[in-house]
Amino acid sequence: MARVRLSVAERREELLRAAIGQIEARGVAAVRIADVASVLGVSNALVLYHFSTKEKLVAAAFAYAAEDDLAQLNKILGRRTTALRRLRSAVRWYAPTGQAKGWRLWIEGWAAALREPALQEVTRDLDKRWKAALAEVLAEGVAAGEFRCPDPSATALRLTALLDGLAVQLTSYPGGVSRARAQEWVEEALARELGLRTDTLSAQER
Repeated sequence: MARVRLSVAERREELLRAAIGQIEARGVAAVRIADVASVLGVSNALVLYHFSTKEKLVAAAFAYAAEDDLAQLNKILGRRTTALRRLRSAVRWYAPTGQAKGWRLWIEGWAAALREPALQEVTRDLDKRWKAALAEVLAEGVAAGEFRCPDPSATALRLTALLDGLAVQLTSYPGGVSRARAQEWVEEALARELGLRTDTLSAQER
C-alpha cells in the first residue's frame, strides 16, 4: 500500500514522535537514525533531510516532548478554579505517581544533556518554564489569601526537585519506594510549603 503523502510539518512531527519512542526504548546513546527510519518504513536519507544529524534529531525530539508537557501543564493551570486546586492538580499530574508520561525519556535527557549542549538548552528551558508556571500560580494563591508562601520561586524549585528525585527513584530503582509512599511525601511537602494541613489538601477533592 502506498504511503500517504505528508506535508513537511506532518512528516517532521511523525519523525519526532518515532524518535521519542526509540529514545525511550533504547536510550539516547544507543538510538540510531536507522532505528527511527525503520519504525516508519522510510529511508535514513529522509530522516537526515529533515534533521541532518542524530544530535539535531534528538534535541528536536526532546523540544517536541517538552512543548507537549508544557501544553498540558498550561491546560491544568488555566482551569477556572482556585489556585490551590490548580496547583495540586498540576503537582499530582507531574508527579511520578501521576498521569504525566515520559519520565524515562526525561531521565535519559538529563543524562545526555551533560554532554550535549543543544539538549542541555532544551532541558534547561523546560525546567525554567515549569518552575515559572508553578511560581505564578503560587503567587496567585497568596494574593487570593488561599495559603501562605513567602517565596513562590523557591517553593517551585523545592517542589520540582522533590518530584524529579522521586521520578528517578521510581523509574530507575523499582521497589525502592512505593508509589503510595511517594504520593504521601508529595502531599506532605505541598502542604508544608503552603502552611496548610494535609487534610486541607484532601478536602479540595470533595
